[in-house]
Amino acid sequence: MRIVTRLFGVIMLLLSAVACSTTPTAAPTPVPHTAVAPTVAAPTTAPAEPTAAPAEPTAPAPTAAPQEGIEVVPTSAIAAGLPAWESFDSNNFTQSTTINNRYMPLAPGTRYIYEGTTIEDDGTAVPHRIEIHVTDMTKVISGIQTVVTWDLDYSNDELVEAELAFFAQDNAGNVWRIGEYPETYEGGKFLEAHPWLHGVADAHAGISMQAEPKVGTPSYSQGWGPAVGWSDRGKIDEIAAEVCVAMGCYKDVLVVAETSTAEPDAEQLKFWAPTVGNIRTSWRGAGEKTKETLELTSLEQLSPEALIEVRTKALELEKSAYEHSADVYGTTPPAQYPGALAGGTAGVVPIAIVVVQSANGAAWLRVSRH
Repeated sequence: MRIVTRLFGVIMLLLSAVACSTTPTAAPTPVPHTAVAPTVAAPTTAPAEPTAAPAEPTAPAPTAAPQEGIEVVPTSAIAAGLPAWESFDSNNFTQSTTINNRYMPLAPGTRYIYEGTTIEDDGTAVPHRIEIHVTDMTKVISGIQTVVTWDLDYSNDELVEAELAFFAQDNAGNVWRIGEYPETYEGGKFLEAHPWLHGVADAHAGISMQAEPKVGTPSYSQGWGPAVGWSDRGKIDEIAAEVCVAMGCYKDVLVVAETSTAEPDAEQLKFWAPTVGNIRTSWRGAGEKTKETLELTSLEQLSPEALIEVRTKALELEKSAYEHSADVYGTTPPAQYPGALAGGTAGVVPIAIVVVQSANGAAWLRVSRH
């Protein structure tokens, strides 16, 4: 998660079709760090050595232009002829909530904690912490069953952003970001929300992690949300032999350079360790404003009780999303979780599908997973 400058947020808000309420509401309460002791330390076995380089991928064909009336400055990649978003086939997600990509595994109950700094406008370095919780919740977005993460962003120990993010893995092993709902806060009160979801307001899902990342391949869209100015792109930068952080040293680390139309001369560098996930974030480029640096300091597998607590807080954020984003988030059915189905019990339940119909006649499928 990258904190967007206040000015850019105001501009994007004026462009957005999303009507955000200004009624103050309390910010979500973070789960205490003492809820569960860390159970995952540095890897005990070295990751497998890189295999043979995968075949050169075929670039997806360009699709229709973005929503008319929304001005999005093209990146050099788009100007060079690459599509603004990736070709997406909803039929290619038969086990979408099983996310076992080598560089981006998302197992329910995992909590990642990152600590570092950002730089204020006056040059002051401010402590920065991000917590990412992989919940046991799933949510259907445009027909795709997704895994839900609940993410918290702290600046100088104050919660400034909370987010629900939605991921799915396709049959080839690519992990897609299907959308997100971020809320920002000031002084503990709701400030604004800028969600984008695939299939709503001309937004398109993007690739968070390729199945077979390869140095030298073209950049790829990480999502396209013109109503809120989301236009992030990723490019495989290198595969580092070894990278060391607070949690330990990791081999064969994939480095992805990310940029966007808002900051075309700035890049965020993310370091991904096999079987672990993101372990470091840094930056480069003259246009980088916040100069965010982060390192993985804790990787935990939550207890069943702590996971329920995380789910409860995530559902509170979803309730807020329905209140503040009726025209985007309000188009989706509620998130589901183990035990949420009629007759279900707490804990993991076998996969089941139930047709649910509301009083106004709208219907959707409720799906739970193993």
